[in-house]
Amino acid sequence: MSQTQKAAAMSVCPSCEEPLEESDRFCGACGYDLSAAPAPESGAGSGSEGGSVAWPAAPELDSSDTPAPVHLPTDLEGTDSAGSELPTEVRFDGPDAAEPAAGPDFPLAAPDPRTATAQQLEAATPPAGTKLCVACRSGQVDPDGYCENCGHAQPRERDHMEQELGAVAAVSDRGLRHHRNEDAFAVSSAALPDGSPAVVAVVCDGVSSATRPDDASLAATRAANEALHDSLPRGTHPQQAMHEAIVTAADAVNALAQEPATAREHQPHQNAPACTFVGSVVTKELLVVGWIGDSRAYWVPDDRTAPPARLTEDDSWAAQMVAAGLMSEAEAYADERAHAITGWLGADAYELEPHTASFKPDRPGVIVVCTDGLWNYAESAADMARAVPADASVRPLHAAQVLVGHALDGGGHDNVTVAVLPFPVPPAGAGSA
Repeated sequence: MSQTQKAAAMSVCPSCEEPLEESDRFCGACGYDLSAAPAPESGAGSGSEGGSVAWPAAPELDSSDTPAPVHLPTDLEGTDSAGSELPTEVRFDGPDAAEPAAGPDFPLAAPDPRTATAQQLEAATPPAGTKLCVACRSGQVDPDGYCENCGHAQPRERDHMEQELGAVAAVSDRGLRHHRNEDAFAVSSAALPDGSPAVVAVVCDGVSSATRPDDASLAATRAANEALHDSLPRGTHPQQAMHEAIVTAADAVNALAQEPATAREHQPHQNAPACTFVGSVVTKELLVVGWIGDSRAYWVPDDRTAPPARLTEDDSWAAQMVAAGLMSEAEAYADERAHAITGWLGADAYELEPHTASFKPDRPGVIVVCTDGLWNYAESAADMARAVPADASVRPLHAAQVLVGHALDGGGHDNVTVAVLPFPVPPAGAGSA
């Protein structure tokens, strides 16, 4: 087809749709080169079979300038690029499919987890208060303290504890072999009737072969501490107050045997909740200790040329053998039965026999109150004195930390708990440097 014939075959400009004359070679409105326009197919605009689609004309804009409606591909007859017929209406499968189903017309791909929406992330976030594993950071922690995903044991609050008041400090650690810390401590200060201060430290060691030993030690320390704070300000002699505190602690441990939690955890080979006890009250002129079991108290003077002393006697098989003259101390404590205790706090104790003692030291020093997790690595008074830092009186927390470290360096086979109390009570406001 010649350029003239192509131009003659067009009635409107393909660029601006301006009407054309047969002799036009360029559009008079926009200057479009009509010779460059493609030749129209035969039968164009007829809508007959084999012709192009007859596009519906868009209505004119009305006075409100509302845009003309948009036509969808399904409104028009014709063929797709593959030559198949296009649908003239959308059909939905199913006998009751009178209305289109909710959702998009086409299936959507599964969402990419890397581009998760905020709503999806919120849905994946565990409820408030849920603990996540410190190891894998994804699994939730079960009530027993283990990750449900990777099984990792989670650190517990009592695995390592430290507390310092001006005139007393204590540190407790799980140790290197036990899966939990069954020791507990309480440190505090109280005012005597004359206004002078009294400092209190209580340390308890849960009996591992018993049910809920960690609960037993915690209940005993709390009960004894509260009892001492009740009796000391009323003028009760510190030694008598310590005796009453041990009885109160025993009652608190006995009560655990009646709780449903004990029945749930009770095993045939276990006994009722139980623990040992050692405590100290220090005033400006008096040093009182109380104990039952094999937790101990030591006296270490600031002047290391003066002799240290152990202030307690164990309720244990070894101590009984030595007291009866049947074995030497070295022989008794070398025996595998040495640490079998003969006295404790608990509902199945043979008989409650609290031990108390009062001392009036003639020089300053510190009292070390500890479980066997420490004294196993510093058994004699001389060994303990060598382990206690020289500045323990002015830095009790540091001294307690050093002593726990001494036990861990020695092997840490047991829970380790130690409290350090300077004697006499330092002036108000004095504390660790």
